[in-house]
Amino acid sequence: MFIALACARNIADLAPSENVTDDEELEAIRRRKLAELQKAASAREMMSGLNQPIVLTDSNFASEVGKYPLLLVDFWAPWCGPCRMVAPIIEQLAKEYSGRVAFGKLNVDENQMVAGTFGIQSIPTMMIFRAGKPVDVIVGALPKAQIEMKLKHHSGSGGSIYL
Repeated sequence: MFIALACARNIADLAPSENVTDDEELEAIRRRKLAELQKAASAREMMSGLNQPIVLTDSNFASEVGKYPLLLVDFWAPWCGPCRMVAPIIEQLAKEYSGRVAFGKLNVDENQMVAGTFGIQSIPTMMIFRAGKPVDVIVGALPKAQIEMKLKHHSGSGGSIYL
């Protein structure tokens, strides 16, 4: 008997507030889901035209990184031999992952503030940002397959960030 009363009280505690009807609660959920879908659709539309890396600078870095759900940034310099080896791989990945992953390039010689902020001491260094926050770092000239493996890991869905 005591257990039944305790369960009844717990169920009553879970019921919506008397001030909020079921219809209002469903409408709030519907609006929230619609906003999420619209945000994903606008991100998809913005990224669909990206088939080459974005040129990042000290002045545009924060705004550009915040725009994309998943972004790989290549920190490089023109005099760096391994950077020149990675560059065609980044260009190729930008085409292959167009609409799913954004790619950016930041010249560390010309943009020392951002490079310093992230403690870039070796190049090439690639950082993966998810929702504007760094989630992984790749140091050195790695083969395309290893870079792709990291991207797929962070996309969380085997290559599509929208599933």
